[in-house]
Parts: sequence; C-alpha cells; structure tokens
Amino acid sequence: MKEITSNSVYNALQNKGYEIFETDNLPYNLNIIGIRNNNRVPNSFDDFIVVMWKYKGKWSFNKYEATTDPGLYYLNHPLSPEGTAILKEGQYLHCYCLGLHQGKYKALVQFMPVTVIRDFNKDNYLDFSAGCEETGLFSINIHRANLTGRTININQWSAGCQVIADSIRFNDFISLCKKAEKYWGKTFTYTLINLNDIDEHAY
Repeated sequence: MKEITSNSVYNALQNKGYEIFETDNLPYNLNIIGIRNNNRVPNSFDDFIVVMWKYKGKWSFNKYEATTDPGLYYLNHPLSPEGTAILKEGQYLHCYCLGLHQGKYKALVQFMPVTVIRDFNKDNYLDFSAGCEETGLFSINIHRANLTGRTININQWSAGCQVIADSIRFNDFISLCKKAEKYWGKTFTYTLINLNDIDEHAY
C-alpha cells in the first residue's frame, strides 16, 4: 500500500485544487481528510481518516483506521428506497460541526448538504460511481464503531457514515476537534479523496 504521509496527502489535496488550511498562528487549524481504498468488497475498515494541522511552521499528522463506505448489512437493507448512500469523493467546506451522533455521544455531524451516490442493486459490492447522485442532509456523520476496543467488521456501524474503527483513537480525534473549535469556530471541513490520488513518491 502507498505510504500515507503529511507530504503525500498535502500534495494530493493541492493537485485536486482543494482548500488547505495553513494559517498557523494558532494551533489545531484542522484538515480532516478521508482516504478511500478502491476495494469494492464491503465490510472491512480498509480506509483511513487523517487529520493534519500546521502550527508555527510545523505540521502535525494523525492517521485513523476507518471506513468511508457503508457496511454489507446496509448495502442489502438500504435505509432509502433509492439505495444505500456512499459519500462522493470531494471537499465539503464547513459542512460539519460537533454534535451528538444519534443523540448518544459526541461526534462530527453533518449540518450542511453533501453529495452521495446511491448504491441500489444489492449485489454485495460497493458501486462508487454507478448509482445516481443525490445532494442533501443525510446524517453522514463521522463517528466511531464499538464503545470500546477496535471493531473488525463494519456490519451495521455504517449506512454511509465515515466511521473510525478504534474507540480510543476516535476519542483522540474528537479531542482534537474540541480543541480546534475553541480557536477556529464551530464548523469543520471534510475532504474525501481516493488512495489513487496519493503519489507514492511524494514523501
């Protein structure tokens, strides 16, 4: 697998023309980026969410094992008649804020429209481009799986949400978001790219 570093992710965002938050007079100006593996077989935490921020000229970089795709259960049991939501790759500026996932615990929750691809054919494979697109409010949140430990299979943990596999690592992620909110305000940008966007030589 390509090595995912702050440099390689930075270059990928730059090549896509996405906004990169680099103002570094205060800490925790977070860039939150999902990196999707092209594996179409569902139910594994085979993606990553990375958080990078610059402070006084130095970059910090955290990487979290995650899924950016729905689990097998919801591919076969869509919550919408149009099909299961798969978040479309792109940059969603200021679309997230800290809130309660399903009213239960602190997570990053969607409060502005994002675009999803509807996988409707229930063929046990993820269709990243074959379905129709829909833009709106779908509760595509960024949350954790199990309350404790590291979750192996997605199952019902994602119907389209971006889900961090390990509870301790998720708590670290939310801690960063809480710190960022104090300095930079209540909204967060989420950018979803593909592993193929990463240049393996850009270290």
